[in-house]
Amino acid sequence: MRASLAVALREYNGRATRWKIHPTTFTKPNGGVIVRAVAFKFHLSLLRKFVCALVAAPLLCVPAEDAAHHKSPEAKPSGEAFDAHAADRFAKLALECVHKEYPNKISHVLNSDADVAPPCKLTPAFCGCYDWHSSVHGHWLLVRLLRTFPEAPFAKAARDALKESLTAENLKTEAAYLRGEGRASFERPYGLAWLLQLCAELREWNGPEAREMLANLKPLEDAAVERLTTWLPKLSHPIRIGEHNQTAFALGVILDCARVNDARLGKLAADSARKFYLADKNCPLAYEPSGEDFLSPCLGEADVMRRVVPQADFAKWLTQFLPQIPRTATADWLPVAISPDPSDPKLAHLDGLNLSRAWMLEGILSSLPADDPRRPALASAAEAHRRAGLAAVTGEHYEGGHWLGSFAVYLTTQRGIQK
Repeated sequence: MRASLAVALREYNGRATRWKIHPTTFTKPNGGVIVRAVAFKFHLSLLRKFVCALVAAPLLCVPAEDAAHHKSPEAKPSGEAFDAHAADRFAKLALECVHKEYPNKISHVLNSDADVAPPCKLTPAFCGCYDWHSSVHGHWLLVRLLRTFPEAPFAKAARDALKESLTAENLKTEAAYLRGEGRASFERPYGLAWLLQLCAELREWNGPEAREMLANLKPLEDAAVERLTTWLPKLSHPIRIGEHNQTAFALGVILDCARVNDARLGKLAADSARKFYLADKNCPLAYEPSGEDFLSPCLGEADVMRRVVPQADFAKWLTQFLPQIPRTATADWLPVAISPDPSDPKLAHLDGLNLSRAWMLEGILSSLPADDPRRPALASAAEAHRRAGLAAVTGEHYEGGHWLGSFAVYLTTQRGIQK
């Protein structure tokens, strides 16, 4: 069964007021039947979605369909291979936006008329890509790809873009902005987590240019760490939503980054995850997704808990938390999301949801024992979401093009999985 086609058929069956079917039999002169034909009267308002589903269906094939043809019971990640060609495509998406100041959606507290200024004056390093956090992870994307393909055709443009943005002067201005009055919640926690991700990537790269950029980033990194270490002890409840404020995703990123450089922050993040989620049971996965989600609340929680709970304990915790996961190689338990309008900045989030679900499912898989019976179902769902998510990273609409490349690279390079 092809996921997108199934969705379209369900929509027709659920929304069409009636089907008009006219069977016709074609015969030979001797009376033999050649073929029976059936004419359907389609509802034109839904025809466009149906045709799109037919076109997209080959990209969204559920791996369980072919399970009988493979020796392994577990689906293998495919989708778009992370090679130089894919890297070039993703790099171009970031290069097109990191210095594109408008359109721009800023989250800016005004204390006086003096605070009225364009983005390039307020946050000169990260003023592109539509919003601050997208600019930050757009720069991370370029660093990640440069580390992997240092001689690729895009490498010079990526280096030049990073050098233009990540200057000492720009980043001192960014740090002063973050510490400004009334900005205690600025980009907390999502954008701040991505900033730590950028710093961790540079720290792991450890080349001369990386060390220079990291030194320039230090005032802003220090401000971000201070903001998070002040906030987390005061946070009394987790934030269980599918957008930027979700604590589970941010804690996972913070944990990965803190392992490299900041044991104190790492312990705080791990303690917070256990405090918020260790006793959770029966996550309402059937309520997902909300219409503007780009992160899964349930999978995000499981993905952070696999980072802080030993393997055997995590498997038991997952049984209590997500009892819905089947024991067969099927993806039907978690259908892929379909954005109703990729040109709408919020509705386009659902394309990113497929990408983040895929990497969260792969993260969960990475922490389960090899003989865990849920592995085939998790792998099948990860594959379906990977294919759907990568197919949507086209750059056709800036509303998705300014950020989906970062999500695609996070997934295809397995950034959140410890090697």
